[in-house]
Amino acid sequence: MAERRRIIEGTWNCTSCGAKNIPARHKNCPSCNNPRELTGKESEFDFGDVDAAGRSTREGVTDEQALDLAGAGEDWFCAYCGASNRGDVTACRQCSAERGSDAKAAPIADLSPQPPPKPAPKPGNWKKVALIVAAILGSCCFGTCAIGYWGNMTHDLQGEVTATNWRRAVVQERFLPESRTGWRDQLSSTAPRMPVDGAGEVPGVTNIRDCVSRQRGTRKVADGTERVCRTKTRKVACGTEEKCRRRDKGNGFAEEVCHDETKYCNESYEDCQTETRYRNEPVFSQQCTYDTYAWKQVDQRELKGTDDPPRWPELTAGTNERVRREESYRVSVRYEDDGVKEHVVEPQREDEFVAWKKGQGVTLTVTNLGKVEKAVRR
Repeated sequence: MAERRRIIEGTWNCTSCGAKNIPARHKNCPSCNNPRELTGKESEFDFGDVDAAGRSTREGVTDEQALDLAGAGEDWFCAYCGASNRGDVTACRQCSAERGSDAKAAPIADLSPQPPPKPAPKPGNWKKVALIVAAILGSCCFGTCAIGYWGNMTHDLQGEVTATNWRRAVVQERFLPESRTGWRDQLSSTAPRMPVDGAGEVPGVTNIRDCVSRQRGTRKVADGTERVCRTKTRKVACGTEEKCRRRDKGNGFAEEVCHDETKYCNESYEDCQTETRYRNEPVFSQQCTYDTYAWKQVDQRELKGTDDPPRWPELTAGTNERVRREESYRVSVRYEDDGVKEHVVEPQREDEFVAWKKGQGVTLTVTNLGKVEKAVRR
């Protein structure tokens, strides 16, 4: 693919008089005759914009004198007066000083293709809006952290036990026969064993009977083949497109090199394959009725109280029986924190519960958000 080359001329701004867009061919400002120097960004050239292909929007240089300047090599700046000079001269055009090792080289700009600029924001006070949004987000983040820190801080409050309540229940269970159903391959005949003092029982599996075939589930089985097509995307050549690159020559001119590259486009296609087809097939097994034993509740007795000591209801386990106990305790504590409030303490054992007495003082540790962290008797 043939290359296409051309020279692009840059422009510079004079920092002495403020003249702008001075063509690079001028080493001195046309307005004030000030020589272009390294300081003041006078050596930073603007080469214009490029299109989507990277091609400069400026016209290429055709003037022989300008082309001669572009081919003279990188500019150098005199160490004595600071004036810019052609790369192919050995004495400063401004002060006639010889070019020495202390001469400064012209800066080289990076003109490689850059990512496309982001879309310009819509007209309006976007900067103000951005600042407001940033301020809101910042204040929210700070506020959340501050509230969280403040909310977890604790303080002690004084309270008083206003009531105590207890509940105790005794549940009587008996090991009784019952019929159940199960899958035949999971049933194994086992003799039952009755409990001794409410423990050591074996439910057993006996008298397996009345087995019938029932659906237990499904399974997938091969059922021939089928043609399955899926839409996919691939890159294919679809012609050529021009790509251009520019190189700063260090003297106010840039060389642009363009050539044609293969262009690739997305193409949708159907990827079809022969795959095994499956169908759901019911799975049947024998479901049977059998005899076994299970614990079943036959009686329950309950007692409740407030200031009196907790006690258990009277209920005795008989043959093939057991007794299961349930208990719960509550202590109500009243305190003031921006109004009268109540906190409930739930002791787990009797000895913890009986230590709480109605009218007893309590110290509560409460967070600033109102959560009671701890309650201790005084």
